[in-house]
Amino acid sequence: MKLATLKMKNREVAAIVAYDAAAPLPVVNSIFGLDYPEDLLKLIESGRLDELKRWHDEEADKSALVNSDLLVPLHEAKFAPLYRRPRKIWGIGLNYVAHASDLDEKAPSTEPASFMKPDTSIIGHGDDILLPLMSEKTTGEAELGLIFGKRCRDIDRDDWKSALAGFTSIIDMTAEDILRRNPRNLTQCKSFDTFFSFGPFFYTLDELDNVFATKVQTVINGRVHAENVVSNMTFPPDYLVSYHSRLMTMLPGDIISTGTPGAVKLSHGDTIECRIDNFEPLVNQVVDLKIVNKE
Repeated sequence: MKLATLKMKNREVAAIVAYDAAAPLPVVNSIFGLDYPEDLLKLIESGRLDELKRWHDEEADKSALVNSDLLVPLHEAKFAPLYRRPRKIWGIGLNYVAHASDLDEKAPSTEPASFMKPDTSIIGHGDDILLPLMSEKTTGEAELGLIFGKRCRDIDRDDWKSALAGFTSIIDMTAEDILRRNPRNLTQCKSFDTFFSFGPFFYTLDELDNVFATKVQTVINGRVHAENVVSNMTFPPDYLVSYHSRLMTMLPGDIISTGTPGAVKLSHGDTIECRIDNFEPLVNQVVDLKIVNKE
C-alpha cells in the first residue's frame, strides 16, 4: 500500500494512492463508514496501519474508490510532507565510501556517523529548498528513508523489519562550508529550515521487494549526479535500526535517513530529485536567499 499527504482546504490529510489517483482518508472514511486517523503520523501512532492495509488489500471495494468524484488525480495533487512532527529524525553521514571521498574524509567503519535534525527543517515534494544567508556552499543528498512503526528498544538485527512501518524518499541538505570550518558543527550545518524533504509517498514494507538491491540516485537538473545500491552501505538498514534502537527508545513515526550515494552542490534555480527504484521521484526546486534578498 502507498500513502501520501495532500494539501486540501487548509488541511494536510493522509491519502491512499492507487490507480494514478489519491483517495483522501476523510473520503475513504465517509464512503466506507470507517474511522481511521486522517493524519499519517497519527495513523502510524495509533497502531492501525496494518489494519488499514488489510482492509485495503482484502475488503476495500476498489470500484467505489476508482469511481468516486472525490478522488484527486495525482497530476493535480498538491503534496505536503508526509507529516511535520516526528519525535526524532536521525541522519547517517558518509554511509557510502564513495560519498566520503566527496568530502575528502574517511568513511566510518566501526559505528555510524549519526546526527539528528529538527522537525522545523521539514518540507515536502514540490516545496522550495532555501539556501541560507549563512552558507556559500549547500549540498543536496538523495537518501532512502526508514520510518518506524512502533515503540521499540533493543531490536535484533535479524528482526529489523518488525520495528518499521515502511519506507520513503528523502532529500537531505548540508551547509558544507559550515561543516568544513569545524566538523563539530554538524548540527548547525544540517538544521536550517527546508533542509529535510521527504515523500511524496510512504510505502509499506511489502512495496519494496529487496531493500538491499535497491538503487538510490541523486539527480540534479535531470542529470544523475550519483547512484549506488543499498547493499553498498557501510551500515545497511538492518544494522541502523538495531543500532539506534540500542541507543534510545524509538517511537512510531521516527525516521532514519540512511545516507546518500553522493551530494551535489545546489545553486539558485536548480531542481534536485531523489530517485529510488520503483518509487515516485521526490522533487524540489532551489531558491538562494542571498540572490532573492538582493532583488
